[in-house]
Amino acid sequence: MQQPRLTSASAELTQQIDVVDEFGQQRRIAIPAERSLTVFVDKRELVTLMTLGAAPELLVLGYLCNQRLVASIDEIDSVTVDWDVGAAAVKTRHGIAQFEEKTAKRVVTTGCGQGTVFGELMGALDTVELPSPDDPSARISQATLYGLLDAIRQQESTYKSAGSVHGCALFRQAELLYFVEDVGRHNAIDTIAGWMALRGMTGGDKIFYTTGRLTSEMVIKAAQMGVPVIVSRSGITQMGHQVAERLGLALFGRATNRHFICYCGTARFDAAPEPKRVVPAAS
Repeated sequence: MQQPRLTSASAELTQQIDVVDEFGQQRRIAIPAERSLTVFVDKRELVTLMTLGAAPELLVLGYLCNQRLVASIDEIDSVTVDWDVGAAAVKTRHGIAQFEEKTAKRVVTTGCGQGTVFGELMGALDTVELPSPDDPSARISQATLYGLLDAIRQQESTYKSAGSVHGCALFRQAELLYFVEDVGRHNAIDTIAGWMALRGMTGGDKIFYTTGRLTSEMVIKAAQMGVPVIVSRSGITQMGHQVAERLGLALFGRATNRHFICYCGTARFDAAPEPKRVVPAAS
């Protein structure tokens, strides 16, 4: 695999501002430092992403892979991010075939921060292949789910200090492999996709976690990464559920502490139900 040349242009994730609280007290707090990043591919403008800038090169790599604009990062020669002009310049090795056709149809999604995908993603679902539910590495137990949620709870994050961001993580069972935050959950999952692509990592034995809701966009992107199990702190949309059932993913939502809902994919879930709580009768 030919590795693309990447800059290391991470930016400050928070900014300090002065505010006045409900007691009339002036104090200084941290807020997320949102910034725009316009992506150019072979000198042609592609899209502007609103991002924290934690790992912009990985974000761009993952975006190109998840939008099916490149089949692999072997096609990319370099990604150069320059925050002085708010731009990422992508140079491919041989150009992108049918670039105009692939980028002509856009779909406005429910995503925050960027919320636009190219319209061929739904048509590409039939090419997604996930491991069988009989594969032990492509399953999740209730104990593993609890361990994963505990690891997330202990993770230091921008959300804890400044709020207003989404976090996504990649696990191998309960082992946290990579965690990233951004103003949009789709940016965070694209960054994880870029991190995986750079390492030639497959997703069949991985679990994807997000703080954001499970829309069709998020489910499709996780499936394209080959990940068979998705866990969210939030809920799910009807289309997200429909896509997950069609592809055979296990989807968990409202997952915090020891609470969760398994929306679909129970064939991948080794449940160990909690005992029912006995409520004392009123005297």
